Amino acid sequence: MAVKSRPENLPETLAAMTVKVAELEAQLAAANKLVAAYKAMLFGSSSEKARAILGDQGRLDLGDLSEVPPTPVAANDDPAPARSRPGPQRNIGALPKHLPRVTEVIEPDSLQCPCCDAGLHRIGEDVSEAIDIVPAILRVIATVRPKYACRACDGGIIQARAPRRMIEGGMATTSFIAWIVSQRFAWYLPIYRQTQMLAGHGLTLDRSTPVRWVQRAAWWLEGLYDRQLAFIHRQGRIHVDETRMPVIDPGRGKVRFDQFWAHGIDDRGWNGPAPPAVCYVHDRSRGHRTISEQLGRYQGVLQVDGYSAYKKLEDPGRKGGTIVLAFCLAHLRRRFVDLHKSTQSPITAQIIALLGRVYRIEADIRGTSAEHRLAVRQEKTRPIMDELKLLLDDTLERISTKADLAEHIRYAQGHWRGLIRFLDDGRIEVDNNMIERQMRPIGISRRNSLFAGNEGGAKSWAILASLLQTAKLNGLDPFTWLNDVLTRIVSGAVKNNELDQLFAWNWAPGQQAAQLEIAA
Repeated sequence: MAVKSRPENLPETLAAMTVKVAELEAQLAAANKLVAAYKAMLFGSSSEKARAILGDQGRLDLGDLSEVPPTPVAANDDPAPARSRPGPQRNIGALPKHLPRVTEVIEPDSLQCPCCDAGLHRIGEDVSEAIDIVPAILRVIATVRPKYACRACDGGIIQARAPRRMIEGGMATTSFIAWIVSQRFAWYLPIYRQTQMLAGHGLTLDRSTPVRWVQRAAWWLEGLYDRQLAFIHRQGRIHVDETRMPVIDPGRGKVRFDQFWAHGIDDRGWNGPAPPAVCYVHDRSRGHRTISEQLGRYQGVLQVDGYSAYKKLEDPGRKGGTIVLAFCLAHLRRRFVDLHKSTQSPITAQIIALLGRVYRIEADIRGTSAEHRLAVRQEKTRPIMDELKLLLDDTLERISTKADLAEHIRYAQGHWRGLIRFLDDGRIEVDNNMIERQMRPIGISRRNSLFAGNEGGAKSWAILASLLQTAKLNGLDPFTWLNDVLTRIVSGAVKNNELDQLFAWNWAPGQQAAQLEIAA
């Protein structure tokens, strides 16, 4: 057997060998720790990714700070015991009591005693429950309108008027179109996948057909969308964000990148009057003039990120009125978190730690009154922000002006007045996370559908996504709400000047919606 040659640079003595082994073990441990951190950041859950950044600071979850969810409808109707920390959701043996029950009794093969052949009597029972589902059922509704005439005279023919339909002479009911729309814009299921699913039920549709249905639904709902956007702009505080949306450029046959702006409100963080709502606006441009025109004569607080187009809105000479900007603290934190990942700088760690303290305070006062939030922020948060400002200013004087850290610090200094706006108003949130969460449907649509077919399709997307996302924010089933709203609008039961009653936060189910809820 061949003997391997002795490696070079190997220590000669046992003591030196021991030292060498210890050094290699330390290096291996450090490498394993680094690999584990990278794996957590790449493949772990959101919380695991955060913990990989900064230890205890990574436990901070920024995703839900500016949103106070409505009172949840528990999967089980029994009250859950209070917990200091939420545990895993366990639904076994706790199925919702509001669901209809179908009882299936399984009797023994014989009710005669196997020992003496005497009759058995019932002494008890065992009951177990399991959730079941009835898949969607496609059916054809035939509307019959009998004709009547008088044999005694020539009084003419009497016949009931045909009910109004979304598409006159169309092959789909309002309910079917509402289902297509809600699947597409509430649950992000592309049209082509829906046609494939329908084909599995024996209904073959050209994809252009449900696309026309979707466009027609948007046409009927445009008035409601306009009123909802106007309602948002009447509020004293709104959130705004923007993102790209690929759109087919007519004539060229190529994809261009338009902009989708999101305007949103949500006062649940301080139990205020404004309900959660969002409206998407499609536009070609991302410039200052575009957002200024969208806001019209809006006056109030605008919660935004640091995009430069917003800054001009604070111009005192603005014709539309005075706008005060409140910048997003989460954007600031994200800058330093990203920098810390690559540099492991103690300064960035300190900055993130200070911002973490601010967010922990916000988590404690979430859902309290604006007056209480303001008092706590003045007492506890302002000293932290003052300390952060001193740290930023002192650090900038000691580092190179060309360093990435210097760039982020200058961003903070340039936006500081808007970043601390929340310290003087308990109604203002610390970040713009509320509206950023509402931009996720656009990102999901980009992945699922790649692009909008044209400007008309983009406008339809804005109308339908706005209304259905708002329905979800208000705890409604999107299909039930949409079906009822379309039915009322198409039938004329609700006039144009009465559309406010159909807002998701004002909506009360009509007769058809109530029947759907009972059937469910």
